[in-house]
Amino acid sequence: MILLSRAKRPRRESPVMARKKLHRTHENHERWLVSYADFITLLFAFFVVMFASSHADKGRAEVVSESIRRALQEDQFVSAISGILGGTIGKKDRGNYQMKGPGGMHKVVPVTDAAPPVRLGELVPSLDLLKEELKAEIDSGMLQVHMEARGLVVSLREAAFFAPGDDSVNSGVFPVLERVAGIVSALPNRIRLEGHTDSVPIHTARFRSNWELSSARGVAMLRALQERFGVPASRMSVGGYAETVPVESNDTPDGRARNRRVDIVILNEYGVQGEPSPTEPSP
Repeated sequence: MILLSRAKRPRRESPVMARKKLHRTHENHERWLVSYADFITLLFAFFVVMFASSHADKGRAEVVSESIRRALQEDQFVSAISGILGGTIGKKDRGNYQMKGPGGMHKVVPVTDAAPPVRLGELVPSLDLLKEELKAEIDSGMLQVHMEARGLVVSLREAAFFAPGDDSVNSGVFPVLERVAGIVSALPNRIRLEGHTDSVPIHTARFRSNWELSSARGVAMLRALQERFGVPASRMSVGGYAETVPVESNDTPDGRARNRRVDIVILNEYGVQGEPSPTEPSP
């Protein structure tokens, strides 16, 4: 009778151990390449966005910014959201009022508001047009054209448009004003005429201070635009700022010459907020 000792019996592996050994033999040691590739892709996309942002066209950026701001201010964004939800947000008993959430029951009430205000004109194309039409005058230093947060500014130098210490507009600059008035008349925007002086005091029989002189020059420019070029006076306002808003230092003759000016400001929606609105008389 032959007996086999337990030490000499062949060892049998369990199915679980066999599967673990098989899995270890096929283990992939290059899985890190997937994460690395994702990282490189994101890094490439980041640099593409940074490159595109650094080469953005300023004119187009201003157009996009103006369009977005106009949409928000005129409630176009709110109207679109309310249309999706099926009601007017925050205005009970007006328009398509939402009673029970999206998809719920609604009641329709006609809106009886007054006609919407006139949409203000886009100023970026007008800026480009003025720079083209007035290129010779801009290059000679007679005037400047630039965009500010409140709107488009045409800055007229005193040396070309007024005599020293006087508020009469020089007749030789009427052709220049005619080109400015042509662009102004094509826009529905409000216009503010701002007179500015340097810091040198004035005291004459006509003007006791720079306040009177700066205001009188603004009024003179208003009359020229209205009487000669047909710009409605109802669209214009006048402000005199004396020497309080300099664009250069008053310590040099050239700086003082730049500060003596009249600014024709074509107001955008932000700038017109500071203008008083006409009210209808109560019955």
